[in-house]
Amino acid sequence: MLSKNQIKLITQLKNKKYRNEQQLFVVEGVKSVQEFLSAKYFECHQLYTTKTELFAISDDLMTAITPKELQRISNLKQPNTCLAVFKNPESQNFTKNKGLSLVLDGIADPGNLGTIIRLCDWFGIETLYCSEDTVDCYNPKVIQATMGSLNRVNVVYINIIELLKNEEALIYGAFMDGKNVYKTALDKTSFLVIGNEANGISAEIESLITSRISIPKFGTKKQTESLNAAIATGILLSEFYRA
Repeated sequence: MLSKNQIKLITQLKNKKYRNEQQLFVVEGVKSVQEFLSAKYFECHQLYTTKTELFAISDDLMTAITPKELQRISNLKQPNTCLAVFKNPESQNFTKNKGLSLVLDGIADPGNLGTIIRLCDWFGIETLYCSEDTVDCYNPKVIQATMGSLNRVNVVYINIIELLKNEEALIYGAFMDGKNVYKTALDKTSFLVIGNEANGISAEIESLITSRISIPKFGTKKQTESLNAAIATGILLSEFYRA
């Protein structure tokens, strides 16, 4: 049974301020929760579930609840069996990716960030660099969109200018007016910068870009304004990894 304090804590964790204060975040859904339970860097604070038999975890970390209680604490319209609270991992030292490095400049939509984290997992990009104004990777909507991939991708919030300004590797930037990516020879030991959904790459970062690339429109009417940031990232990453 849920206590009032438990309900209050879980509800507060929807807010970034409280996630930072408590150093906790929420994960929902059986697959995602199991992914985090098996992860190296994440420690479970408490698991709430309507089906305790699905999880091999100590009794003191698991609370049996009813579907009605799960509905009360869930961020989802249709809750899926469980909700877990995990501790933020301790800060880790990170090393530069051996191949392509992905940089996000001001990504604001949680769904986009979550999908991009999942793309990093798919393409083997171990560290994702994010500007300090990029949406919080522990936002519940981000967590949901990653489908567990966050435990295999190190998301680093960093001053992007400091990261890139002395970099000798090529720095690609995604622009509407860049060179056709399908006709560009791409260096796999480089950086790829993806900008904000509405405003693109910021002027300060744009000045550091060494190669502007774009995804051309093929439709006859060519009236589509732009691609979703996560979709564009997926297309560009696919081209970088083309044999």
